[in-house]
Amino acid sequence: MRVLMLVTSDVAGDSRVVREASTLAAAGHAVHVIGRGVPSGWQPPAGVTVSSVDAGTGLRRDRGTSEPSADPGGQPSALPAGSPVRRALPPHLRAARWALLPRHNATVLARFTAGAAADAAGRDADVVHAHDFNTLALATRLAEAKQARLVYDTHEFWSGRPRVGRPTPYAARRDLAAERALGARADAVITVGPGVAGLLRQEFGWEHVTVVRNSFPLPETPYALPDAPTGAVYAGRMAPYRELETVADAARRLEGLRLTAIGPADPTWLATFEPGPLEVRPALPLPEAEQMIAERGLALVTHSARWVNHRVALPNKLFLAVRVGVPVVATDVDELAGVVRQHGLGTLYAPGDAVGLARAVREAVERWPELVAAVRAAQPALSWDVDAAALLSVYRALERG
Repeated sequence: MRVLMLVTSDVAGDSRVVREASTLAAAGHAVHVIGRGVPSGWQPPAGVTVSSVDAGTGLRRDRGTSEPSADPGGQPSALPAGSPVRRALPPHLRAARWALLPRHNATVLARFTAGAAADAAGRDADVVHAHDFNTLALATRLAEAKQARLVYDTHEFWSGRPRVGRPTPYAARRDLAAERALGARADAVITVGPGVAGLLRQEFGWEHVTVVRNSFPLPETPYALPDAPTGAVYAGRMAPYRELETVADAARRLEGLRLTAIGPADPTWLATFEPGPLEVRPALPLPEAEQMIAERGLALVTHSARWVNHRVALPNKLFLAVRVGVPVVATDVDELAGVVRQHGLGTLYAPGDAVGLARAVREAVERWPELVAAVRAAQPALSWDVDAAALLSVYRALERG
């Protein structure tokens, strides 16, 4: 089938979009992705074409050879080269940013939607695949106009996401009602884990939900690991509610172990972050990030328990650690903790507890051979082979329909 994907990320750093698109292309579907701000020079996977909307000035097209970054969430803003730590904005500018952020986000989305609609107008499609709620309304209109099937692929429980700008209760209620109505009209709904799927069924009454996790393909050759861990790596977006303040505090208590955070960052949050001995680095190409995780021997999989979306999340960082074959030190939060316990993937600590996090790191070091064996045993069940099969089953059902 001809598949038209819509996503407001830069595609290149969005590992979920890239994996799904390449899997569908390998199965014989023709996949085109419309993204936002796709890096100049990025080369999409074989069988996949990409066009890019510039949300500021209109549409442009990009091709090239850069690699996905170490931010599995696919956020477009990356840290500058060199030291990523910035000076904090004055209080009045921080307040202005907080107040104006919702308006800015709405403006950027409106520009993307207009540009993506113009790009999609001349494209034929049998399936329109909407990545996240912010593309769902446009995808619904395109599917109706093209008489195509509609797939809603929600990467999180949208209404339970962390909020960092001014509260917008009216817009939140409007979006919730729209998601409930438009998702019910979709021919299929895909999401990232059983927890989110359960909420979608419970809150919206949807029964057409399939879980396709943010897992990774297993490497052709297993990564070489050290004899014992030398540190731990957080590989992902750096922003509020990621427990990085707790990680920084714990780093002060872990003499002899090197803790590093790599990935793109929210610049406003970063400007006020005090890393201490925690090494903070810009995003790396994914192979380099994996190599760093393998060399250090442990992965940090952390987020708060404040938001509903965090309580039901299965972060990409968890599956990246499984791919590399290293144990995790993870936050003891509902869905994440359940998978870690089920498969024995590592150790846990309570959110916000730096002493507990340091203790969990030391325990992971002590139990390292046992934990490595458990991760390797869990790799087949937690790999992209399983989730690719789930994705392809959805598309086979669409073809039959």
